[in-house]
Amino acid sequence: MRPSQRMRDLGVVQQGAAILAEPTRAFDLPAERHEAERVVDELFAAMDRIGQVHPFAKGMGLAAPQIGSSRAAAVVQPSDDAPSIVLLNPKVTARSDETDEQYEGCLSFFDVRGMVPRPLRITVETTSLTGEAVTVTYERGLARLIHHEIDHLGGLVYTTRMPAGVSPIPVEEYRQTGRAWAYRGE
Repeated sequence: MRPSQRMRDLGVVQQGAAILAEPTRAFDLPAERHEAERVVDELFAAMDRIGQVHPFAKGMGLAAPQIGSSRAAAVVQPSDDAPSIVLLNPKVTARSDETDEQYEGCLSFFDVRGMVPRPLRITVETTSLTGEAVTVTYERGLARLIHHEIDHLGGLVYTTRMPAGVSPIPVEEYRQTGRAWAYRGE
């Protein structure tokens, strides 16, 4: 079974679905707290199903459009044992000029991997369930994961960030499965 078919069977919306190309709708928090909690619970349930059939050494993220919801919510599980990160109405408010290129995959077209340049550090503003703005800075692999999920909420997939003339490679040619991203100085 192809990796994308396996993800489809686990409930992940696949490339070509209109919802993946549309910007999501922000939550009005705290008024829509219960709706936000419901979507986040669905995201975690889907991540749990996916994690049972595929290990993610680089961490994993999932955005609401990937489970058929057009709301501005995503969850990220870092590669280490750190707690999961919930992103509600996230916006990148700052990014470092320093970037690097690493391979990324996407659960919505899991048969390929693509080399994607991303900032090494991003600052993200989200909304808490109680309506307060929360600002956090993420670096390296975690910045990459979170930026990837925020892109989904804007209707973008990682291939839109790939340099012109560069195409994704088949997953069979990808040689970094099971290894964390590598950064200078580590």
